Amino acid sequence: MNQYITGAVIKELREKNNLTQAELSEKLNVSDKTVSKWETAKGYPDISLLEPIAKVFGVSVTELLSGNAISNMNISANMMRSKFYVCPVCGNIIHCMGETVINCHGIQLLPESAELSDENHKIVIERIEDEYFVQIEHDMSKEHYISFIAAVSSDRLQLVKLYPEGNAETRFKLRGVKRIYIFCNRDGLFYLDIKKIK
Repeated sequence: MNQYITGAVIKELREKNNLTQAELSEKLNVSDKTVSKWETAKGYPDISLLEPIAKVFGVSVTELLSGNAISNMNISANMMRSKFYVCPVCGNIIHCMGETVINCHGIQLLPESAELSDENHKIVIERIEDEYFVQIEHDMSKEHYISFIAAVSSDRLQLVKLYPEGNAETRFKLRGVKRIYIFCNRDGLFYLDIKKIK
């Protein structure tokens, strides 16, 4: 395992939850000396204690292992705050609207940082009746391609997975679409805001 819970994480979460070492040890049915050993890096919790520790602190086991407790401030779930995570091993696409900890193939994924589309990732949008026809001027070889195109409005996401040697194009229902995202397997995430297209 590449990551394991550290004493610093336990101490930080314990203090954040206003618990003494003795109080934490009582909740976990271990001695306060054991908690002290964890926090001073003289020992690690047994793997069977990961779930109980996470439960005491109100975090997931993944958050506990990563040392990154998540506080989701996107309570209204506005889709315009969409985040995309892409696994570099399998190409898995994970979407969320708030804070999360995501792992795929043993790798902790970070949200892709979107850049404004450029000449090498040009997004062309045409309105055809009640749809947007989206086309990307980009190579679609097995080595370099657009992996997905997504259309985002404030209340929904439309996502189309693309494959090498196919066409980098799709159609989306209008439905208040405000932004188009594309993901290049080499260069990452790009976006283009939709202005009034007649």
